[in-house]
Amino acid sequence: MSFADTAKITIKSGKGGDGHISFRRELFVPNGGPDGGDGGKGGDLIFEVDKGMTTLGEFRMKRKYAAEDGEQGGKKRCHGKNGKDLVVKVPYGTIVKEAKTGQVITDMSGDNLREVILTGGKGGLGNMHFATSVMQAPRFAQPGQRAQELEVLLELKVIADVGLVGFPNVGKSTLISMSSNARPQIANYHFTTLQPHLGVVELGDGEDSFIMADIPGLIEGAADGAGLGHDFLRHIQRCRVLVHVVDAAGTEGRDPLDDIAKINAELEKFDLDLTARPMIIAANKIDAIYDENDDVIERIKAEYEPKGIRVMPISAATGKGVKELLYAVLKLLKENKLEPLVYEKEFDIKAHLGEELPLNIYKESGKVYVVEGPRIERMLGYTNLEDEKGFKFFQDYMKEQKIINELKKMGLQEGDTVRVGGLEFEYYE
Repeated sequence: MSFADTAKITIKSGKGGDGHISFRRELFVPNGGPDGGDGGKGGDLIFEVDKGMTTLGEFRMKRKYAAEDGEQGGKKRCHGKNGKDLVVKVPYGTIVKEAKTGQVITDMSGDNLREVILTGGKGGLGNMHFATSVMQAPRFAQPGQRAQELEVLLELKVIADVGLVGFPNVGKSTLISMSSNARPQIANYHFTTLQPHLGVVELGDGEDSFIMADIPGLIEGAADGAGLGHDFLRHIQRCRVLVHVVDAAGTEGRDPLDDIAKINAELEKFDLDLTARPMIIAANKIDAIYDENDDVIERIKAEYEPKGIRVMPISAATGKGVKELLYAVLKLLKENKLEPLVYEKEFDIKAHLGEELPLNIYKESGKVYVVEGPRIERMLGYTNLEDEKGFKFFQDYMKEQKIINELKKMGLQEGDTVRVGGLEFEYYE
C-alpha cells in the first residue's frame, strides 16, 4: 500500500460544435437563403473541493477526465446543444500543476473551492451569419473551437494549523487521539499511519481551537525520498506550528537527542523555510523512563531551550502533560499569525494553449511575407478558398484584422508572395 497524495491525470474540455451549412427548402421558395444554425458550446472542465475526500486514491483508478462536446448546429437555424460541464471533485488542499513544467495552475485551498480549469470551445457560426448583399448563398460555416487538453499533476498538501512530526512509533497517533476528535488506528510498527490524520483540538470556547495533523512517521533520508519521505514531508509545508514528538524514554534503543537532530536535518534538507517555523518539542513516554542516572529531559532542554524551542515532557498514553502542551501550542499559534500557505498561480493556461497569442507576421525574404498563428489557422479551417465567395471572405478577413496594413508597413507590394498557414498567394490591390 502506498500513500495516495499525488496523481497524474489528463483533463480535457469539450470541443465547440460546428456551425451548419444548409439552405431553406420550401415549396414556392426556389432560392431559399442560408439557414444553418450555430454549434453548441463545449463543456468546461471544473475542479471543485469535496471536504469529505482525504486522499487522491480514486485518481489512480481513472486517469482521463473529459467534458462533453457541443452539438453541431442544425437546419432551420437550430442551435446545437451545449456540452455538459465536468466537475472533478478533489480534496481540500489539492495543488494542480502542469505535469511537464511542475508549475502551479491552481491551489484548491483558502477561499478557492471551485474553479474552471479548462474552458469549453465556442460553438461555430452557421452559414446564416455569412450572408451579405453580394454573397447571398455562403457555402461555408465556422467550425467549433477546439477543446483544451492538459496533463496535470495533482498534489495533496494537508491544511492544518499544527503538524506533529517525528520518527515512527514515538506516539504521535496516541497524542492526536488523546487531544482531539481524531481516532487513528494505532499499532507498534513503522509506517502505521499511511495518511495524515486531522483532528480538531478544542480548548474552551470555539475560538480556542485549532486543527492538528498527525504527519506520518519520518525516517532518516526522507528528504532524499527514502521510504515515503517526500509524500509525508510536503504536508508539513502547510502547517503554521510544528510539534516535534520524540520518544524521550528511548524505548526502541535510540537516543532522543539524536532523533531530534536527524528529523530536523530532514526538514531543513527538504525545505529550508521549515527550520524557521515555530516549534515545540514534546518529550513523550515519560511514564517509561526508568534510568534514574540519565535526566534525558534536562539534556533535551539544555540543547534546545537556548535556541528558543520549548521542551515539554508528556505521556500521551496516560495524558500527563498533554493539556499543558496543547495550551502552549495555542499560545504559539496566537503569537504567530501566519496565514496558511497558499501557492500562487505560475502557469498561464490560455497563453500555453494559444488562446491569447498574437498573430506572428514577418518578412521572410525580399518578396516573401509570412502570416501564422492559431487565429489565422482557425479562420482557414472554416473558409473554402476554392470558392470565389469564400476567397473574398478570406480577403476581407485579412483587411478587417489589419493584417494587410501590417504587411504594407513591412514593405509589401503588388506581386509579392504572402504565405498564410502553409498556403501561398500573390498579393494584388
